[in-house]
Amino acid sequence: MRSGAGGPGAVSYRREKYVPRGGPDGGSGGRGGSVYIQATTELATLLDFRYQRNYHAAKGRPGGKQGSTGADGESRLIRLPVGTQVYNAETDELVVDLVEPGQRFLVAKGGKGGKGNASFATPSRRTPDYAQGGLPGEEMELRLELKLLADVGLVGFPNAGKSTLVSRISRARPKIADYPFTTLQPNLGVVRVDVDRSYVVADIPGLVEGAADGVGLGHQFLRHIERTSLFLYRVTQDADPARNPVGDYHALRRELGKYDTNLLDRPSLIILSQCDRPDVLEQFEDVQAELSDQGQVLSISAVTGAGLDALHKAVADALSAAGRWGGKESE
Repeated sequence: MRSGAGGPGAVSYRREKYVPRGGPDGGSGGRGGSVYIQATTELATLLDFRYQRNYHAAKGRPGGKQGSTGADGESRLIRLPVGTQVYNAETDELVVDLVEPGQRFLVAKGGKGGKGNASFATPSRRTPDYAQGGLPGEEMELRLELKLLADVGLVGFPNAGKSTLVSRISRARPKIADYPFTTLQPNLGVVRVDVDRSYVVADIPGLVEGAADGVGLGHQFLRHIERTSLFLYRVTQDADPARNPVGDYHALRRELGKYDTNLLDRPSLIILSQCDRPDVLEQFEDVQAELSDQGQVLSISAVTGAGLDALHKAVADALSAAGRWGGKESE
């Protein structure tokens, strides 16, 4: 992106009747437009920037006669989703992290306008015949990376029913189907605890073995969980008899740890879902016994709604303990 160059100053002299030796009256050029970025909740992806990569602000207008200053160039405002990190593409240095709606940042300042010849007149140099050119604008290549700002991240293997659960506990309407990788981008849902409290839950696209090494959807979605305050590990009995809830839980933890070991220290809850199935429900006590040292284990069914009230309370309690609402405990 590039800001606008400043307008050049003007070389001009007064030419008025009855005003002999009018002197220089060239005005200064206008300042070039600047480039700003601003966080907004109206955008959810960076898709638009795949098709438009160059953004320029307008140049300042030249100065005029009779001391008139050129108009400033129009600035350019680029709106980005909340949660976008902006990097200098050449140095890989973080320029700004847009974490608040409405947050605005100046990325390229417009060039200053040049002075007209009237600015260079002195008692010993009364008719300067030169002016100053405008300063060039700033140019920078940026790299954008979107990391979701969610309080709760729902983590599980593909086709594990995470999207169904998000649709039941919030007003989100994600795409749901019976095949892997239905979720190709994170789905966000807002869950209301009471009149004054709510939280955002993100259905993170399904992990597979080797995701931390780029397998499956890999790094492009693992980065979305870096800002999550609370993890919900969603496990169930897979159709493959070689997989089981306890094994899946440890596999999910391994992938998160390979990506970033700090993620393993985040607060978490373990959800055994699809408990409307008898073969899953009968495993609950064994799963609870084996994983109780890892955190609270809950049984739910997104289909029948069983256990969802207990899940709501457990999530609210965990977020309150983490200071999500200033430490206010759930009732």
